Amino acid sequence: MSMATELAATYGTPLYVYDLDRVAAARRDLFDALPEEFGVFYAFKANPHPEIARTLREDGSRACRAEISSTGELAAALAAGYSGAEIFYTGPGKTAAELATAMGHGVRMFSVESLSDLRRIGSVATGHGVVVDCLLRINSASASASTSIRMTGTSSQFGIDSESLADLVPQLKSVPGTRISGAHLFPLSNAKDEESLISEFQHTIEVAAWVQKEIGVEFRHLDIGGGFAMPYAVPGERPVYRKLRTELGGALDVAFPGWRANGLQVFCESGRYLTGGCGELVCSVVNIKESRGRKFVILDAGINTFGGMSGLGRLLPVAVQPQADAEPGDTEVANLVGPLCTPGDLLGRDVSLPSPASGDVITIPNAGAYGVTASLLMFLGRPAPTEVTVRGGQIVSVSRLEHNRVYGDPR
Repeated sequence: MSMATELAATYGTPLYVYDLDRVAAARRDLFDALPEEFGVFYAFKANPHPEIARTLREDGSRACRAEISSTGELAAALAAGYSGAEIFYTGPGKTAAELATAMGHGVRMFSVESLSDLRRIGSVATGHGVVVDCLLRINSASASASTSIRMTGTSSQFGIDSESLADLVPQLKSVPGTRISGAHLFPLSNAKDEESLISEFQHTIEVAAWVQKEIGVEFRHLDIGGGFAMPYAVPGERPVYRKLRTELGGALDVAFPGWRANGLQVFCESGRYLTGGCGELVCSVVNIKESRGRKFVILDAGINTFGGMSGLGRLLPVAVQPQADAEPGDTEVANLVGPLCTPGDLLGRDVSLPSPASGDVITIPNAGAYGVTASLLMFLGRPAPTEVTVRGGQIVSVSRLEHNRVYGDPR
C-alpha cells in the first residue's frame, strides 16, 4: 500500500499529499538550470500552501522570493516566513486598499501594468512616506515562440503596449512615490520544449534592453518571466534544461554588457515547475454507471477540488495512476467525473484504468500546482479536500480550508 493510500485511510478522501522533498529538489533543479546570479520568484498562484512556500524559501542564496497578486497571497507569504522585502506584488487590478496593506507589511517592489496603475501605486506610497521600486510590465508587440500558452503580443489587461511606451515615458518617470527600476515581461507559460523556452527568453531580453534604452533609466531589476514546463495531472517528470544557463548568460552579455558586475538583479518566475510534481490527489470511487454505451466512474473529487481552471475553456487532461495490484491488461475505458450537479464536472474522457469498483482509491499524479485554490472550491458547498505535507516519509502538517463556516454549522 502506498503512503498516499495509507493517508487516505486515515484522513479520508479527497486528499492532497504534498512531498516537500520533491519541492526542494525542484528548486535545486531550477537554480542549477539558471545562471548563478539569477533569482527566482515563486508564483504563489500555483500553490500558496505555507509549508510549500516555506520549503522554497530555504537554502540561503538559492531561496525563492515570493510573487503575489492579492492580500490573500500576501498573508500566505508572510505565514511562510517571507518579509516584505522578499515579495514582488503583481497583477492588473491592484486596489488602493490592497497596496496600502502590502506597503504596510514592507512590500517595496511592484509590477506596473499601466500609467494609471503606476499613479495609484505612487499615491499610496506617498501616503506611507516611501518610494517604491516599480517594474514596467511590457506587452511586446512581437513574440518568439508560436506554441504554448501565449501571454503577450495581443490586446490585453496585462502590461503597457510596447508601441505606446515612448509617448508615456515622461509621465511614467514623474510619478511621486515611485522609482522606475526595471522591466517585467512574461510572454508565455508552459513552453513545449527547451528550444522554445530559450528562444522566448532571448527575445524577451532583447525587448528588455530596448525598454531600458527607450525610458533612459539604467535597470536595477529585470524579471524575464517563466515558461518552465511540468506535466499536469498526467504521469511524467520535470524536464531538465541543459542549455538554458549558457544561453541565458550569453543573451544577457550581449543585451546588458557587464550585467554581472553592475548590480543588475535578474529574475525568473516559476509556479508549476516548482510544485507540480510534489503533489498527488487521492480520491475515492463513489459510484459507477453505464449510460448509452459509455461508462462513468464518479469520484468524490471534481472540479471543485481539482481542475476548476477548465472553466477557462481548456479541458485539463487528467490521467490515473493504475493501482499497484492491477493485472496487466486488466483495464477498461471510462469517463472520470466528479460529484457535482453539472455536466461540466468532467475530469477526463476515455481514461484507461484498472477495472473500477465503488470504494476503490484512485490517485491523480503531478497535481501539486493549480489544485485546490485554482478550483471551484465553493461550488455546491462541498467540503474542501484535506491537504497533508510530508518530508522524509513523515507527516509535517495536516490542514483543510474551511469555507463552509460562512453559513454556520447545519447541525
